[in-house]
Amino acid sequence: MIAPSKNGWVVIAGLGPGDEALVTQEVRDTIDAATDIVGYIPYVKRIAPRDGLTLHASDNRVELDRATHALEMAATGKRVVVVSSGDPGVFAMASAVFEALEAGPKDWLDLDIRVLPGITAMLAAAAQIGAPLGHDFAAINLSDNLKPWSLIETRLRAAGEAGFAMAFYNPRSKSRPHQFARALEILRDACGGDTLISFARDVTKPTQQINTVALKHATPEMADMRTMVIVGNRDTRAIGRFVYTPRSAGDATS
Repeated sequence: MIAPSKNGWVVIAGLGPGDEALVTQEVRDTIDAATDIVGYIPYVKRIAPRDGLTLHASDNRVELDRATHALEMAATGKRVVVVSSGDPGVFAMASAVFEALEAGPKDWLDLDIRVLPGITAMLAAAAQIGAPLGHDFAAINLSDNLKPWSLIETRLRAAGEAGFAMAFYNPRSKSRPHQFARALEILRDACGGDTLISFARDVTKPTQQINTVALKHATPEMADMRTMVIVGNRDTRAIGRFVYTPRSAGDATS
């Protein structure tokens, strides 16, 4: 637990995939000690208002602005929590805060800055599916907002041909409706049409939906921005309602 202090600090905290029961006690205690909460609008809405706490909600794609704001407030003595969904170090705000720190005044390097882990959507989805990430795996963000689509294609093919299971964040949005179709083409070619792919929508929420099919039967419409997509490798198999990837590969026996 972080006790109130006259000195400012910044904590980047993960709120988990959606179920409040999956928020760690360490994160809850830190939020209780905070004077300010900074984050994307839907995540800040998850924080209950109280006396002495100021909520700073901002829109999407302004990560560096909110990170800079958090550091500026901490430099004045405020206790700031930057909230992310899932884990803050997985395609989330921790990297943005350190990017802002690198670009900011040298005095900021003396600030008390910490990162508190959370349960990321990839792991929450995998737990609902079974154990699709039971062997080596790769996590790939399919959004091309911060990297070219050509690089995403290269990574998809390389991971598939290397036999990695894969977890995909941000698979398909209204502004990117066609790219996921191309991703499925690459995956079918690299992994084989019989490889299992699972679509986990609204994981840990009352509206959760899990759907597993063979890659040859997957369609782009099965995914949206609320969907976590997990593709197995050629050894991944279904057993009853579960999907798992064996721990061993090749000639290994343990």
